[in-house]
Amino acid sequence: MLSLPMLICYNSEVHKHELEVLLVIYYILALFIIIVDQLTKWLVVKYMELGENITIIENFLYLSSHRNRGAAWGILEGQMYFFYIITVAVVIGLIVYIQKLPKDQKWMKLALSLMLGGAIGNFIDRLLHQEVIDFINTFIFSYDFPIFNVADSTLVIGVGIILVLTLLEGKKEKELSN
Repeated sequence: MLSLPMLICYNSEVHKHELEVLLVIYYILALFIIIVDQLTKWLVVKYMELGENITIIENFLYLSSHRNRGAAWGILEGQMYFFYIITVAVVIGLIVYIQKLPKDQKWMKLALSLMLGGAIGNFIDRLLHQEVIDFINTFIFSYDFPIFNVADSTLVIGVGIILVLTLLEGKKEKELSN
C-alpha cells in the first residue's frame, strides 16, 4: 500500500515525466522545421539557377532562387557577426523561455518552437553560406512581397501567435478588471 508521501512523490515524478515529454515534442517540431527549411533550400540551390523563377500560380506565387546577405528586406546587409551574436542570444532566450513556461502555455510554447526552428534554419545558412537562401516569391494585390523561405514563414507565424495571445490576454485582463 502506498503512503501519502509516496503517492505525492509518485505523482510528482509522473508530472515531471509528462512535462519532459511535452518539451521534447516542442523541440521535435523545431527540428522538423529546420529539416524542412534546409531541405527546401538545398533543392533550390541544386535545381535552380540564381535568379531563376518558376511560376506556381500566375501573378501570385513563384519559386525564385534568391540570396539575402542581410535581414528582412535586405537590411543590415553583410553584418554577419551581428547576426551570429543576435541569433545565438535569441536561440538561448527561446530555449530558456520554453523551459520555464508553465505546462498550460501550449500555444506560447508552440509559437516559441516555430520561432526556434526558423531562427536556427536561417542561422545555418548564415554560418554555411554567409547569406540566406530565399525562394518563396508572392504578389499580394500586385505588391511584390520580399522573397522568403520556410524559416522566415515559421518565424512570422510564431510572432503572429504571440501577438494574438497577447491581445487575447489583454482583453481577458480588461474584462476581469471591469
